[in-house]
Amino acid sequence: MNAKVAFELSERIPHLGLRMKEHCNRAMVYATRMKKMGLKVIYPGLEEHPQHQLLKSLANKDYGFGGLLALDMVTEDRANKLMNQLQNVTQFGFMAVSLGYYETLMSCSGSSTSSEMNEEEKEVAGISPGLIRMSVGYVGTLDQKWAQFEKAMSRMPK
Repeated sequence: MNAKVAFELSERIPHLGLRMKEHCNRAMVYATRMKKMGLKVIYPGLEEHPQHQLLKSLANKDYGFGGLLALDMVTEDRANKLMNQLQNVTQFGFMAVSLGYYETLMSCSGSSTSSEMNEEEKEVAGISPGLIRMSVGYVGTLDQKWAQFEKAMSRMPK
């Protein structure tokens, strides 16, 4: 590893725990609020998730259920419209296939990271055409970011 990269990593490690707690906390809050909005959200922290009890038995209580969630917008068109609103109108996050960053990152899995799978394989895996995979960021206040999400949703066609 080059010295510059090693130094940068050493500067970030001490507060990694704080960042991860916020990352996971926000994912739980967003998943709960999205569910209350009537959206189909998949998150292991929600009690109806099929592996909620398993993860609950394994997870570190301080870090919750992780910082990744999935939001099913049913169609690829609706997923892309929402991600466009979230990125270009409200600045909630960024469209990207990588999911490791301090900003919220999102991708439409069926047409990006899982595009090599055929339709039957996607169905078995639970990947609908409109599935948005989201890595929840921790910049800005939680309420500010949630307001950006709500604004994007309010601009979505019914």
